[in-house]
Amino acid sequence: MSPPSWRAGTSRWTIPPACRWRRPPPGEFLRLTAALAVERAAPLPLLAALKHPLASGGMATGDFRRCLRQLEVHALRGPRPAEGIGGTRQALLHSLAELQDRTGRDLDRVRAQLLPWLDRLEAMLAPFAALIDQPAVPLAELLEAHGRFAEALAESDEEPGPVRLWRGEAGENAANFLADLRDAGTVLGTVEPALYPALLDSLLAGRVVRSRQSSHPRLSIWGPLEARLQQADLLVLGGLNEGVWPPEAGSDPWMSRPMRASFGLPLPEHRIGLSAHDFAQAFGAPEIVLTRAEKQEGAPTVPSRWLLRLDTVLGEAAPALRQEEPLWRGWWAAIDRPDAIAPAVRPAPAPPLAARPRKFSVTEVETLMRDPYGIYASKILKLRALDPIDDDPGAAERGTIIHKALERFLKEHPGTLPPDALDRLLDIGREVFAEALDRPGVWAFWWPRFGRLARWFVTEESARRAILAGTETELRGEITLAGFAGGDVTLSAKADRIDRLTDGTLALIDYKTGQPPKPAEVGERPRTAIATGGADRRARRLPRHRRRDCVGASLLAAVGRRAARRNRPAGQGYRGGDRGRARRAGTADPGL
Repeated sequence: MSPPSWRAGTSRWTIPPACRWRRPPPGEFLRLTAALAVERAAPLPLLAALKHPLASGGMATGDFRRCLRQLEVHALRGPRPAEGIGGTRQALLHSLAELQDRTGRDLDRVRAQLLPWLDRLEAMLAPFAALIDQPAVPLAELLEAHGRFAEALAESDEEPGPVRLWRGEAGENAANFLADLRDAGTVLGTVEPALYPALLDSLLAGRVVRSRQSSHPRLSIWGPLEARLQQADLLVLGGLNEGVWPPEAGSDPWMSRPMRASFGLPLPEHRIGLSAHDFAQAFGAPEIVLTRAEKQEGAPTVPSRWLLRLDTVLGEAAPALRQEEPLWRGWWAAIDRPDAIAPAVRPAPAPPLAARPRKFSVTEVETLMRDPYGIYASKILKLRALDPIDDDPGAAERGTIIHKALERFLKEHPGTLPPDALDRLLDIGREVFAEALDRPGVWAFWWPRFGRLARWFVTEESARRAILAGTETELRGEITLAGFAGGDVTLSAKADRIDRLTDGTLALIDYKTGQPPKPAEVGERPRTAIATGGADRRARRLPRHRRRDCVGASLLAAVGRRAARRNRPAGQGYRGGDRGRARRAGTADPGL
């Protein structure tokens, strides 16, 4: 059982026992700060180290946590930034500038708070990071720089870092560990900095910190050796599972059994014999309780061989040892059982008409039909789902970048494509992708795919130019619908591309960088019906006999390794009801 779990259980009765840490907080803090430096302040190691209770960075702990939360939201969510604190700063500035352009919010206060905070953090890390960048470093120097960085990061506005970091028995044990390792550094020589966290972790794994005295005079937690040397009125033997007590014998990767025997070393099973001796002595206490966990991390466990042996020896008398088990289980279940259980009411938000949104994009219409609560959360509660930390660059910002590159190319070349069209599209792509240099993963993941996409796009576009009379990109439009309770509703849309063909018809083209929908789904989507309805309204100026086939929806799918085109020919495949709704929407306003 981990220390926080048993401490929570014993604190219920105000009898906290002595601590027995296998990973004390100072040791865990040293491990996390080492990973932070070696992994060049990557998002996950950075957050793990800075969210540790000991991290304060020379500030009040609450202020430090607030700065960290803002940094996480604005810079560490989404694709990984460039290496180091400098890369995180660049990603932060880019993210804040983009957010300010999109929302119009004044974010100067956020910049003024986070940039000096990052500068202080970078200054703390600089000496340690300089050693990490070298191919080989003496272990003593690495430990010294690591200790200085950990102390600087642990400093608060009220206490110096060494006092907070090395306080108490756990801190004293960690300080002694670093001192002993530094003294042994002359023997170990130089180490490769990339391997330093693994070395530190392996050396810390075998250290256990025990409190010198219990905080309650009648309750103690002992190890097997301590229990062998002392006596108690009631002894609880826990962990009676195979692999815990007795521990696994393991195997020696370097020496076989005959080699160990020739060197006079004990066999791996020697520890099992010692564990059996410990159990036999503890079993002779005046009163004992045998306990085991039936599951460990969700997986079933195997009872200890000594419990199985007791069942065999006792035979029919064995169940008598468990006759009090239901009573103990009942008491355990009754501790947290409430007097009454009131089922939660199913959420049914019904905001007043004045608070309901009156403007939707055509994409949000699909969300409104499929998941109304999603519109309630985003439009009324103003909630936004956070991107994953260190997100896969293949799923981030790819659509925006490729849309921008194709838009610029089409605006620069509205007529016949030049002979070097591919080179010009690639040049535009380099300029657009350069804006994502603060997220190197986006460039590394998507630039090769953009090259393949560009070759396919130029080939298809050259053939299509023969039937084009004109092309418009990134067109925005609105349709206002009247007759709703509470006021009119406005639908807005942005078309990636609208082509005017030589026969006078219009073609709506939607670029897809992800998995495109099936052809049968294109016309059935509300966004398709609404968008084509707006374009259809414009096309009513054509002669009556040509109105039926005036608008078509086309899906241009660019999915990286393969590029495919899925067209819905104009006027074909739409259900009458869908097309009728689109026409009715188009009558409300000139629209798109």
